[in-house]
Amino acid sequence: MTISTRKRLLGGLVATSVVALLAGCASAPTPTSTESGAAGGAIDGFKPCMVSDAGGFDDKSFNQLGFEGLNAAADALGVEPVTVQSNSESDFAPNITSLLDQNCTLIVTVGFALASAAGEAAIANPDVEFVSIDDVVDNDFDGKTDADNIKPIVFDTSQAAFLAGYAAASFSEAKKVGTFGGMNFPTVSIFMDGFAQGVAYWNEVKGDTVQVLGWDTAAQDGVFTGGFDANQDAINAAQGLVDQGVDVLLPVGGPIYQSAASVIRDSGREIALIGVDADVFETDPTVGDLLLTSIRKGIDVGVNEAVTAAGMGEFDNTPFVGTLENEGVGLAPFHDFADKVSPDLQAELDDITAGIIDGSIPVTSYLNK
Repeated sequence: MTISTRKRLLGGLVATSVVALLAGCASAPTPTSTESGAAGGAIDGFKPCMVSDAGGFDDKSFNQLGFEGLNAAADALGVEPVTVQSNSESDFAPNITSLLDQNCTLIVTVGFALASAAGEAAIANPDVEFVSIDDVVDNDFDGKTDADNIKPIVFDTSQAAFLAGYAAASFSEAKKVGTFGGMNFPTVSIFMDGFAQGVAYWNEVKGDTVQVLGWDTAAQDGVFTGGFDANQDAINAAQGLVDQGVDVLLPVGGPIYQSAASVIRDSGREIALIGVDADVFETDPTVGDLLLTSIRKGIDVGVNEAVTAAGMGEFDNTPFVGTLENEGVGLAPFHDFADKVSPDLQAELDDITAGIIDGSIPVTSYLNK
């Protein structure tokens, strides 16, 4: 099944599957200390491995976070991990096969796009454990993960993106903010939709009229580059939004933020950038001066916990979903923009966070519809 076919099928069915799966989701992953891992050691023959999505392990985003989590766990357990990078969709299945051929006992697949290949491999290799980042691996859409040897780790990033949208609306003087993504996958559009919901909430409580360009909430569609490379398509997408006058820009899709940063610098205007997945201020200081904040998801912590548990012989296939409540998602500090945002903003965001957690401020996503 191609990514595009999978995406179309997910449109009508993913919400039901995810809700059913996550009804009994695990508690938040917690970092495992090096001391405890080293003291316990790994079970005999444990060999953790990882396949990246396109973008590679140096994307300063979700692939890199997964890579860091894997290596932290492997170091603690005293084992040598094996990693393989994917350049395109056609690499996914062969890369997983190559890891199976190397006798990997745990395979972590990073990204929604690998779900089909991961599911097929897990079913065919029931003695190998799999961790799926950003997808529950329900390829037959029956409301269950396809195999008992798969642990899904997913993130309701719409909640943190809601906070980012509110902050963007507060910061914007142009009353126009923009967003664009790599491809219209649920794990990409969840950021864009949550961001738009946060802007709408700002408008509601403040009586303002800040516009969101690049995402249509009703149509659940927007501006996409067609891939996850920092290339001319990403530059064109960012330029189109900048030309319409936005002064805050949220690119969603690994390294495409680098293209947005170059457009912002060339514009000669003060336009704030919002990062995703990691705190991009920390992972890529070259764009730190542009960053209003970043929408974080704890991929590194989740991978570390899952690999460590498997390495100790305690693999747990219970799905984990990151939320504001369990700190699996969150908003990064304002860093260099701390003196530029409203002095009341952080307190407002704290109140909104509490409202999202207690349900008084609803945030919708494909994970909770």
